[in-house]
Amino acid sequence: MFEWRWFVGLGLALAAVFGATNPASAGVLDASWTAPATKSDGSTLTDLGSYRVYYSTSATPCPGVTFFTVASSTATPPANQTVNFRLTGLTTGSTYNVSVTAVDTSGNESACSSVASAVAQVDIAVTPAGTTSFGNINIGSFATQTFTVQSTRSGTITGTASVPAPFTIVSGSPFTLVGTGATATVTVRFTPISAVLSSTNVSFSADGDTLTRLVTGTGGTTGPALTVSKAGAGSGTVTSSPAGISCGATCSTAFTTGTVVTLTAAPAAGATFTGWSGGCTGTGTCTVTMNAATSVTAAFVQSSSSFPLTVTKSGTGSGTVTSSSAGISCGATCSTALTTGTVVTLTPAPAAGATFTGWSGSCTGTGTCSVTMSAARAVMATFAISSSSSGSFTYRPLVTQSTVVKAVHITELRKAINAARRRNGLAASTWTDATLTAGSTTLKAVHITELRTALNAVYTRLGRALPTYTDPTLVAGHTKPKAAHVQELRNAVSALP
Repeated sequence: MFEWRWFVGLGLALAAVFGATNPASAGVLDASWTAPATKSDGSTLTDLGSYRVYYSTSATPCPGVTFFTVASSTATPPANQTVNFRLTGLTTGSTYNVSVTAVDTSGNESACSSVASAVAQVDIAVTPAGTTSFGNINIGSFATQTFTVQSTRSGTITGTASVPAPFTIVSGSPFTLVGTGATATVTVRFTPISAVLSSTNVSFSADGDTLTRLVTGTGGTTGPALTVSKAGAGSGTVTSSPAGISCGATCSTAFTTGTVVTLTAAPAAGATFTGWSGGCTGTGTCTVTMNAATSVTAAFVQSSSSFPLTVTKSGTGSGTVTSSSAGISCGATCSTALTTGTVVTLTPAPAAGATFTGWSGSCTGTGTCSVTMSAARAVMATFAISSSSSGSFTYRPLVTQSTVVKAVHITELRKAINAARRRNGLAASTWTDATLTAGSTTLKAVHITELRTALNAVYTRLGRALPTYTDPTLVAGHTKPKAAHVQELRNAVSALP
């Protein structure tokens, strides 16, 4: 047994709360305590393994499901050794209660220490706080603005700044702040490439905190404009190199004088590109040198000798659709143009663990689908997961703050996710601690992170929005796998074809 003489001190002398202007920012708390040095019988403690720092907005954080694990620097702490730890990822402006336990090398945990409370704050402040405008900047030129990052806590803070194009970080990242009030300057550059309004966030990150500042700028129209229009009954797109035209949506933009722009026309299924007019001629790519405002027209016609056949798939199951004549292998190719009058037979093939439940659109029923190409045709094939392949999980469902996450839960998810990856054309994932032993293997944040990564790849392949997760960022050595983490993964993998 441990003998405790606890002192837990949280950083109470903090700067102002910045959550009001940065509601998504994460707060931190600094905790310190005196390490135990003796056992209850007075003998020297020789097997201290780690600490658990429990935290919660409820009055009694310990025992609880939210804690950080802190390794002990020594198994035999000297008398009056002070241990310091920073809790990160907290909600800025919220009051947290914190208590600490010690865990010996055999996994035995001490009683909870007394509770200390404090308000979570951010590590850094960033000025200016509002929107920073770069104004109108000529294409080919650039402008810079500076931001000041200030430490709001004692100690050393390291961080980075980042921003997407057409903005860049010129200097000041990464930055190091030593002591309360220390400052660093971050310089951001705006380099417009087209005559459009650009608006994005500069992100400042340190110790798990992220503050954002909005920046805007507009590219000047000093260069000549290139305008693309489309004509004809067919459909298609026109894109440019360098970027600027995507028509589609953006059919006019300004380029720096002298820029050589190449336009590429791409007809849609069942359509034909018949050529350029205006600033270009012919049916190949269109190249224009922007010494003056230029207009180009791309003509697309619907082919009178062919019509598009488009196949889509729906449902929770997976499978393929192939056609009797070459063109459809869906799978990969789900649309093709076929000569007028062609009779096409489509055949569904459910994947292992799935069933074909029927056609909709230009076909109905559950057999093969025959269509005559006298017009554009669209067919949907629906596949469902077989009831025998839906899988089962131990202790279902898991109950947050009640069910203890076990090795079997992780092992089951690994099998289910790898099965989903194989069904959807992905290789099986490999895992840290390939064999998890009940009652022996310590479950880690990396086990949950790997499962999320492997599962997200399936959602990306299917073009689906990624699942959302509790504790989106799991910190190795700090975040403990929770029932919520496991249940979310179960729900997400069960929803896959």
